[in-house]
Amino acid sequence: MNKKILLTAINAKYIHSNLAVYSLRANAGKYAAQVELAEFTINHRREEILQGIFREKPDMVGFSCYIWNIEYVLDVAENLKKILPEVKILLGGPEVSYDAVQRLEQHEYVDMIIAGEGEKTFRELLEWYCEGRPHKELENICGLCYRDKSGEIYMTPAREPARMDELSFPYWDLEDMENRIIYYETIRGCPFSCSYCLSSVEKSVRLRSLSLVFEELDFFLKHHVKQVKFVDRTFNCNHEHAYEIWKYIQEHDNGVTNFHFEIGGDLLRKEDFELFQTFRPGLVQFEIGVQSTNPETVRAIRRRADLGQIRENVRKVKETGNIHQHLDLIAGLPYEDYKSFHRSFLDVYAMKPDQLQLGFLKVLKGSYMDEAKEKYEVVYGNRPPYEVLSTRWLPYEDVMRLKGVEEMVEVYYNSFQFPASMALLECCTGDAFRMYEGLGEFYEKKGYLGRKHSRVSRYEILWEYANSLYEDLEEEFRQALTYDLYLRDYIKNPPSFVRPRDREYLAWVRKFLDGEAENPRILSGYDGFVTKQLFNMVYIGQFTLDIQALLAEQKIDKNDPCSLVFDYRQRDPLNHSARVTRVRQAGADGYHRV
Repeated sequence: MNKKILLTAINAKYIHSNLAVYSLRANAGKYAAQVELAEFTINHRREEILQGIFREKPDMVGFSCYIWNIEYVLDVAENLKKILPEVKILLGGPEVSYDAVQRLEQHEYVDMIIAGEGEKTFRELLEWYCEGRPHKELENICGLCYRDKSGEIYMTPAREPARMDELSFPYWDLEDMENRIIYYETIRGCPFSCSYCLSSVEKSVRLRSLSLVFEELDFFLKHHVKQVKFVDRTFNCNHEHAYEIWKYIQEHDNGVTNFHFEIGGDLLRKEDFELFQTFRPGLVQFEIGVQSTNPETVRAIRRRADLGQIRENVRKVKETGNIHQHLDLIAGLPYEDYKSFHRSFLDVYAMKPDQLQLGFLKVLKGSYMDEAKEKYEVVYGNRPPYEVLSTRWLPYEDVMRLKGVEEMVEVYYNSFQFPASMALLECCTGDAFRMYEGLGEFYEKKGYLGRKHSRVSRYEILWEYANSLYEDLEEEFRQALTYDLYLRDYIKNPPSFVRPRDREYLAWVRKFLDGEAENPRILSGYDGFVTKQLFNMVYIGQFTLDIQALLAEQKIDKNDPCSLVFDYRQRDPLNHSARVTRVRQAGADGYHRV
């Protein structure tokens, strides 16, 4: 029977792809030709999603379900059943796998749920459906929850995990994937037992053969995919597997593709660091989950990470200067009160990650944390994402305060746009956590929270905040903010804190650019441009504060006049900041690099 199966993904953002639906289609066997994909985002109106599915006139619709989209899925599915009453509605994914029977009891418009890994279950389900087999035969399909013709709900035995090499590669057709993040996996399962994570449910670790992985990596590299994000939990839990993949992408680097890995920071070895030193800047990026540095908390969440080793390895990776590192903390974990989280924050902040993700505990169905919620007095939201509201150690008032810290870290640290300003503010505050806490309180007091702000307005708010605390450092903050502003782009209409360049200095800038146009010593990549053009392409400003010493945490000379040249054609590949060269005037017309 010719049936049309539509696998539907509602992603968090357009740039994301949904590995689940691609893998289900790729592994559908002879029925793959009857399977089509439809991807939307949570930014689409639900009516648009409903209309998009309806136009396809499918016989069966499968939805991939996660905490960020389940409410969209259920709303669309319910209305879809009203307008296409004969359509079969199938759900799958982590958000419905651990309470499949209850989901069918609650939502009568849902016909079936795939619980757990879906590839084999989906293929067998298609065989049943497309061949028109008797309803009773559904009981022979493992990993399936369904209702029979009388409405009775049945749950079949759990599906045995698939061997990774049995699974077909999902992406041989990369149509419409330009500029999107490709999610890819070489490992299923995790050897660790973190209490908040669903990956810990399955203790075994299954690896895809390296010969297959290399063939698939070649495909990504050949197509110049912008980013491949490995969804493997603790990618380097098997050192040989991880090392060989890192070595392969280094040897076959196309100069474009970036690879993202979630790794165990304490599991890196000497040979890894030797290999990392050979990487192109931006070839790979690492995400490392620290979560907490409170020993009692770490024990309670069943982590076995060595914090001292993580700290040392993060330092070694940072020294290579070519790998972006993203470290994670989770608020709301057992035994972590506000004071303890303050310490955890400072411990991780001192590692100087490129990004620090301050997240909040989400109590996921099927996790040990869900089972232990009463023991730890964890109160969390009834609806997705099931985020913590309070614990025995952390009242809701403290959760709100941490939300303010989270937003300020996201804006003023993770954006890479305020390095000098925040370094100076930290020098004054003496405590990075208190710095972000105070800034969050200032936002709340001024009514700035919950409003959209332009990039420039974020600088102006920081200028306002710094002046409210440190009037005697007005000039230092003026220069730090000016540096940060021009580090990203040449702002032609700068805010009020930027001191205009006087005529005498502008005359020197033009002389400098005359020399660079004729015989480049500082600038590169501007061949063929004349001084007038360079003046509008390169910003040069006069500073008396030693910004570079500030950023390097060295003794700051507050009266060291020099010029900084911001070269926007030579950007840092990790944070996209302009290359900055420090030069000092030598006479009326000359200069030398400092």
